[in-house]
Amino acid sequence: MTEARVSDGGGKQVVARAAAILNALEGQPQGMSLGGIAKVTGLPRTTVHRLVVSLEAQQLVLSSAEGVRLGPALARLAAAAHVDIAQIARPFVEALGRRTRETVDLSVYRGLHAVSVDQYPSDQELRVVSPIGTAFPIHCTAHGKALLASLPPEELEPLLADARLDARTGQTLTARETLDKDLESARIAGIAADREEHAEGVCGLGVTLRTGAGARYALSLAVPAQRFDRQRTTLEAALRQCQAEIEARVGGV
Repeated sequence: MTEARVSDGGGKQVVARAAAILNALEGQPQGMSLGGIAKVTGLPRTTVHRLVVSLEAQQLVLSSAEGVRLGPALARLAAAAHVDIAQIARPFVEALGRRTRETVDLSVYRGLHAVSVDQYPSDQELRVVSPIGTAFPIHCTAHGKALLASLPPEELEPLLADARLDARTGQTLTARETLDKDLESARIAGIAADREEHAEGVCGLGVTLRTGAGARYALSLAVPAQRFDRQRTTLEAALRQCQAEIEARVGGV
């Protein structure tokens, strides 16, 4: 991260400095101290403190004893920024949801997270749903692992080199070697799976979407563990079909 060099005044200067702080916090899910932010951005600590207070008032950052980290408002903004792909994919997402009767999620890659930008919820009594804009850890979810498996080595290695693979359940892959093997299997199969790694009782399947857009997207099914194994083959086939349909549609836009 290069130091911020802001020479103009007024509102432009404030926006540029605030953006420098947000950029510094990207890829820092555990947060950074005010001093750390000041060092990375080249801004005075007093300026960093003042801007952090303003950003926190808008939920763009959150402060805690561990430090300052990106806030929930950014996830909502990320969802809004990707409305075009979501709108194009929506008819196919709905069709997949009706075909499988399971929850379908469309997500976008954001560093160590996959952020949900659209969802078609299951109509079954036992189902898995989450709010649009939720940032899911990328190492223990089906859509997250599909995105990780799609990254070239020069992007994947620095991303995971210092990442904390937090255990969400007893099934979470917290050892780098184990995760790498799982990602290689997903790469070969073209589909990633989550077997209660993010939440107990919840499984999932995920694939990436070649959209031609600058961002990376993933399509996934969230399935209660009770139904996962007996339906997996059917669900995989339906998910791959939807993937092909969306990619064909985007290619024609």
